[in-house]
Amino acid sequence: MKRLQEADPEIFAAIDRERNRQNTGLELIASENFVSSAVMEAMGSVMTNKYAEGLPGKRYYGGCEFVDDAERLAISRACELFGCKWANVQPHSGAQANMAVYFTLLNPGDTFMGMDLAHGGHLTHGSPVNFSGRYFKVVSYGVNRETGRIDFDALAKTAREVRPKLIMTGSSAYPRAWELARFRELADEIGAYLVCDMSHFAGLVAGKLHPDVLPYCHVVTSTTHKTLRGPRGGMLLSSEAGGELLLAGMPKAKSFIEAFDSWVFPGIQGGPLMHVIASKAVAFGEALKPEFKQYAKQVVDNAQAMADELTKHGYYMVSGGTDTHLILIDLSKKNLTGKAAEKALEKAGITVNKNMVPFDPQKPMVTSGVRIGSPAVTTRGMKEAEMRAIIRLMDKVLKNMENEAVLSQVKAEVADLVKGFPLYE
Repeated sequence: MKRLQEADPEIFAAIDRERNRQNTGLELIASENFVSSAVMEAMGSVMTNKYAEGLPGKRYYGGCEFVDDAERLAISRACELFGCKWANVQPHSGAQANMAVYFTLLNPGDTFMGMDLAHGGHLTHGSPVNFSGRYFKVVSYGVNRETGRIDFDALAKTAREVRPKLIMTGSSAYPRAWELARFRELADEIGAYLVCDMSHFAGLVAGKLHPDVLPYCHVVTSTTHKTLRGPRGGMLLSSEAGGELLLAGMPKAKSFIEAFDSWVFPGIQGGPLMHVIASKAVAFGEALKPEFKQYAKQVVDNAQAMADELTKHGYYMVSGGTDTHLILIDLSKKNLTGKAAEKALEKAGITVNKNMVPFDPQKPMVTSGVRIGSPAVTTRGMKEAEMRAIIRLMDKVLKNMENEAVLSQVKAEVADLVKGFPLYE
């Protein structure tokens, strides 16, 4: 970083402040994590200089033999990690991975089903403010008001009535494991494609802590960060890559792999980010090591420890707890909003995000809930005892949100706690 400090002291200072924030605070945002130094080194490598439109061995530019090596490693490691037959590691994000799927399998105006954003879904699962809700007709499904779990009977009834061409599963704020066998049975019954966006829990699938999704889905999308602990990016995976399907979004019938590859490039993207793809390969290699399964187990154990402690302190969690890495806390029964809680916790050195809860009466920028997760603090080496201590600190903040002295005291306690779990020099 010395060269950056000399060349651009303002950017260096911003990066240094962010490094200090990460080092000295508690990161509880469920979609965030800390990558290894090796992943960061690959992202900052000379691979960033290379244009490589196309696929390994089939590029539109010369000089790609070494970036081909990196991309082939990323592909082979992703396939080994998730036990699939095909992967495309070029999507710049999870959103673009989903875009490639929709445009491959659907025509604009076609109907698909996705989880309601307010019930835990994602913007790209059909929100009207997103391309997915603008280009396609979306019929949303959600959770049961009483249980907080997916109302599959209502979902199936609607699916049989509207007969969507595609059912999107996966979420960004649903704390329970996904039962994909039931979804595939329904999809086959109505003649729909089944897709899973496993962005949030991909690391748990890799670590065998969440039921596998690949055997049930025509295609799976994911980010490569979050629980997978890689660089920010996306990917597509499938175990049905050898099949021949008539794909609505293509001008003529193509194989599965040709169709999806074509919609990633040239369909929605230009040149791939080769430095990010190289770092994806590094992260996949890390996830293939035995230690990653131990990490994934600790992520789930830590989330459950937080849920247990929240129960002791009288907090209501959507669905009553968690099977995964995240917890959605409904603060309405405490007469608090997610926005106010997020701000108070941030002052105390604890980072969370405000989040809609099912049937939320508040506006999206206010919300009734906060979403927390265990991946980042688990990466630091924290375990169940620390999780319980973190919830006690959160409780102290939420009971004293206007008391600056208490917030300062908690911030000092947070700084003392994280000293025992160093992150980046």
